[in-house]
Amino acid sequence: MNANICHTSAQRPLKVGILGGGIAGATVALRLADMGIQTLLIEASSGLVNGPPICHLHAGGNLYREISDQQCLTLLRQSIASVRAYPNSINRRPTVIATPITDPGDAEALLPRLKQVAQEYQRLVDEDPANKVLGEPDQYYRCYSREQFEALATRPMPAHAECQDDWLTPLAHHLDPATLKFPLILVQEYGWSLFRMAATATLALNTAPSCELHFHTRATRLEQWPDGWTIHGTNQDGQEQPFKVDFLVNACGFRTGLVDDMAGYRRQRLVEYKAAYVARWQTSGDWPEVIFHGQRGTPNGMAQLTPYPNGVFQLHGMTDGITLFKGGLAASCDLSAQPRLPQPYVAQLDNGWQTPDIEVRTQDAIAHLARLLPAFGKAQVGGKPLFGAQQIPGSDPSLRAADVSFEGNHYARVEIVKASSALTAADRIVGRLAELGWLEMDEQPLSPSLALTESQDAAEVEQEAIRLARERGYPDELALTMG
Repeated sequence: MNANICHTSAQRPLKVGILGGGIAGATVALRLADMGIQTLLIEASSGLVNGPPICHLHAGGNLYREISDQQCLTLLRQSIASVRAYPNSINRRPTVIATPITDPGDAEALLPRLKQVAQEYQRLVDEDPANKVLGEPDQYYRCYSREQFEALATRPMPAHAECQDDWLTPLAHHLDPATLKFPLILVQEYGWSLFRMAATATLALNTAPSCELHFHTRATRLEQWPDGWTIHGTNQDGQEQPFKVDFLVNACGFRTGLVDDMAGYRRQRLVEYKAAYVARWQTSGDWPEVIFHGQRGTPNGMAQLTPYPNGVFQLHGMTDGITLFKGGLAASCDLSAQPRLPQPYVAQLDNGWQTPDIEVRTQDAIAHLARLLPAFGKAQVGGKPLFGAQQIPGSDPSLRAADVSFEGNHYARVEIVKASSALTAADRIVGRLAELGWLEMDEQPLSPSLALTESQDAAEVEQEAIRLARERGYPDELALTMG
């Protein structure tokens, strides 16, 4: 969809203000700036995409047995579009879905959904060959019986994975099949590099002539006018500055409710505080991501092992002692659209983690994986956690596919739960601006590909990602390209 910008008057063009430079705000800014729309982005921190621990593309939603098939299909479509918008941010390695015998679930329960997702992926590729970003559609997933898995254990460890069997061989060498239900499922749900996403947005928006960036700046007051808003911002030196915009986008992540309160809008939502942990484990072979299903919030909660180069792994464990936190799920109330997290979690969000907390919870995460993968017990703490709070619109904590909602003619709030929904939110905002007469659009749908990111050099993105990882105190490996 091409767009010709309609002026609101003879004197000035449309100007969109975005509060928040996380994955939501950065993606909206990329879409608008790519179209030549004057965009103002205000971010309280020092850079873009500096939020919750993103590591998994969710191209099919197979981590979540409890969500609907429709949510999974939505996540697939959104993930494909996101890969095209952030072409240098993907780690191309599969995910293995394993069901331990301690889990009450059926290992075959995902198969009808997987068939649906694979069919939809094939349809999307038939519709546009550029959508083939997850490998061949007929290889989207593959099931392994116990006999096939045991046969892989007799093979030598491949130095590099060149086929599906090669990806599963490291697991076959380290897992006892007696501890698992079969089949194991290998699926083309790729990884996302948080730091290469941040680098993509940073390089693109720093050079976009229509985008104005203000870091270390926080909105302190909003004034609504018949034709737009005045954002009153304060920078790190305490200096105040007003910004006049025609349309305001609230993309403040878990702090979205604070902006809703300033704007005078009420909205029901949840906020959940989460963390993922960084470990080092020297092992051989190219590892897939591994999901050991389990009942959320119990000692046997889902365990997630996400590989990066050079023996670095990111760990999730869906228990209150690891990724989840006691009292870490908070709801809004009648007096405020902003849920109130317990003060210790707010302090961690504002000031970072103390070393004892890093050591204890990372070791607990390692032990949680070692229950199922005993050799992983030799892993060591590899750095500070990736952490943040996730907003969930409404009152259903299992919701995973959400994008944007609107108030009046001059306000949008981005309410993504997963990063792959950000481009959908941006496109819906473009559609809203067209409905209001700000833009003239042709009949073609918006392409997921962005000129600002499509032309980027992969090596340059990786170097910027390494710089950001170091600046934020994380290992280089989290920025390096896999696959």
